[in-house]
Amino acid sequence: MNSNAAQKIDVDLQSEQGVDQYLTFYLAGEEYGINILKVQEIRGWSEATPMPNTPESILGVINLRGTVVPIVELRSHFNLPDAPRGPTTVIIVVKAEEKNGNQRTMGMVVDAVSEVHNIAATDIQPAPQVGDAEDQPAIAGLATMEEHMIIILDVDDLMINRVLGMADEEPTI
Repeated sequence: MNSNAAQKIDVDLQSEQGVDQYLTFYLAGEEYGINILKVQEIRGWSEATPMPNTPESILGVINLRGTVVPIVELRSHFNLPDAPRGPTTVIIVVKAEEKNGNQRTMGMVVDAVSEVHNIAATDIQPAPQVGDAEDQPAIAGLATMEEHMIIILDVDDLMINRVLGMADEEPTI
């Protein structure tokens, strides 16, 4: 059995047991996590080509092996202060799913990738509701790991509904 097949079996077994794997990363000193099944790849930082008339949090696009991929500046989207790009700055390329089942490939700029954690669904607590729900950044919950908290993000809600603003759009036929 090759290592890819072994990894898939491991992920499938963990999901059956209510445990999912989350890729964690840092943004402005806080640790965030996204379901690893949403991650396509992690790339080193490279400048994006700016596009006119796009939301402020979209830096532009990159060419990923022939696919044009929009790049989201999460610091801007979450109203966090700007910071210079460093050697640990990366782009996490994710697959976000629209309500009609279509998938969109998008990239998220983060300060640094941390590690992959196995987190049980029972270890994820709901985030406290502060202010208007529409203004909240797609937080799926909070997980406590060894004395610190990880903010778990919902990639589909974040990228499709919040960044692209497609929450109320009808699916294209």
